[in-house]
Amino acid sequence: MAQANLSLQILPVVAEQDIYPVVDQVIALIAASGLPYIVGPMETTIEGDLDVLLRIVRQALELCDGLGIPRVAAIVKIDYKPAGVSIDEKISKYRP
Repeated sequence: MAQANLSLQILPVVAEQDIYPVVDQVIALIAASGLPYIVGPMETTIEGDLDVLLRIVRQALELCDGLGIPRVAAIVKIDYKPAGVSIDEKISKYRP
């Protein structure tokens, strides 16, 4: 399958001071995938095969479950086209 972009926002239902440690672990999971990614202030965008990207979403939810988090909201956005799409083609002109 062609390259896609997937943006993932994980919102764990935990005390406010515990949100960022969970998010940090999800970002570490994404980094360990070896796929290109960019952390933004509201979500992390990952580039790769759609099946692999969806697997990462599942792993992120399983990670939260393993941490004992009783509820997690995951907001997912996908940009897919048969010819492929890259993060760089979207934002390169905005980089210094």
